[in-house]
Amino acid sequence: MFSTPSCNTDACVLTLDPNTAYRQLYLSRGNKKAALKREPQDYADSASRFDCLPQVLCKEPLSGGAYYWEVEWSGEGASVGVTYKGIKRVGYGDSCRIGYNRKSWSLFCSDSSYSARYSKDQVEINAPYSSRIGVFLDHSAGTLSFYTVGDTMSLIHRFKASFAEPVYPGFWVWYESAVTIRQLS
Repeated sequence: MFSTPSCNTDACVLTLDPNTAYRQLYLSRGNKKAALKREPQDYADSASRFDCLPQVLCKEPLSGGAYYWEVEWSGEGASVGVTYKGIKRVGYGDSCRIGYNRKSWSLFCSDSSYSARYSKDQVEINAPYSSRIGVFLDHSAGTLSFYTVGDTMSLIHRFKASFAEPVYPGFWVWYESAVTIRQLS
């Protein structure tokens, strides 16, 4: 049986890590929002930075418990996911893309569909459009679930995995798009 998220007990506080942000990702709202811009931002050099892909990770490692967070996305498309710290940061290849390798899992969101990815596996999902996505990670049980959030919550997709180490929430943001980590009370 899979556990279900509780906003009251499982909600976690996440912050985007500027040291991992692609140079054209503009972080705002106290490092809770990332938007892809045409002009590079004035970030300090960092070996943790994604140098070619519009991605950013959160500062907080998640391990050994249950965690819930919500993301508001807008624009052409965005991916929401988690990754091990060791995901490659240099280049365009699948080893760097969140959800395209064995170190990460993701849900791509657009106004017409969703796509869940892990390594070479991709599942196209027809679900009602929502600009709000709930993510529930039960690290100990090995599940990562994505939900549409509105008046009710509906499961979009659930990954079953054996998480070998802490994971970091991460995002891929397309042009004229943005993701915002919502504050849960």
